[in-house]
Amino acid sequence: MKTRTLLVGDNPFHGVSHFSQERARSRDDRIQDPNWASEIVKASFESGADGFMFSVSETTLGILRRLPRNPERRYYAIVPAAGDYVRLSSKAGTTGLLKHVAKQTLRSGNMPAISYGVRGVVQRDLSSLFKAYLAYEISRVKGSLKRGERPYTLMLHELVTEMAVALDMGWLIRSHIEYLSKIGIKPGFETRNFASLVNRLKELDVDLRDLVITTPFNRLGFQMNPEKAACENALKTIPEAEVIAMSVLASGRLSLPEAREYIGILPGLSGVVIGVSRREQAQETFKFFKGAV
Repeated sequence: MKTRTLLVGDNPFHGVSHFSQERARSRDDRIQDPNWASEIVKASFESGADGFMFSVSETTLGILRRLPRNPERRYYAIVPAAGDYVRLSSKAGTTGLLKHVAKQTLRSGNMPAISYGVRGVVQRDLSSLFKAYLAYEISRVKGSLKRGERPYTLMLHELVTEMAVALDMGWLIRSHIEYLSKIGIKPGFETRNFASLVNRLKELDVDLRDLVITTPFNRLGFQMNPEKAACENALKTIPEAEVIAMSVLASGRLSLPEAREYIGILPGLSGVVIGVSRREQAQETFKFFKGAV
């Protein structure tokens, strides 16, 4: 297996299990405490993980603030933190959600975000409003990192990615890539419809060499849409892209050796992200994968 990036994921810290809500609820309640969670992330780094992939939320920003400084470490951020925004929207409605984001942007004092926001409102320009949002989220991440550290990539959450592909919102995909490339952060996309996203990016003549794509890959085909073979074939067509495999354990249905064996036959993958919920699990998982990458 060629050298690949190993990342610790944040799903357990949000109480998320893609297998069942019962499993998520059965985890130690301390897992959502930033102090406790940061110790698990540290253990992952000590055991071979190269970076941290996380949705931008108050929980994960709290974890970032507790991690030791390391400018070489890679931080893969995902926006929006869907759970946070869904909860807020359910309480305040869509209008209330938009007002909240606007207020937070102004309070942040982030001039690029405010500038894009004003332009978007005055000119009724959706692209500018979207860039204002991206600037705001980036400022939150940077504000939680140490001196000399910065986000390696900012990826759109799978819900936004799938919407952009399904509704033919090429402007959103282009705006995301254009803005992040301009400020020196790799644009990225999280998706569970890998083949469809790859096809759409090719239709838009996007340079895939400068992108990060995170998507499920596992022996069982769990979450690989439209189906396993289509995803594997799509991977072969974009050797230049940085593709990170998630759900490699199929939410606990596969053992570490089974997961590693399958990942090892996919030369197009650039890395793997795995969520862990205990210090011992972090040590076992990343030492095992580090020994093979």
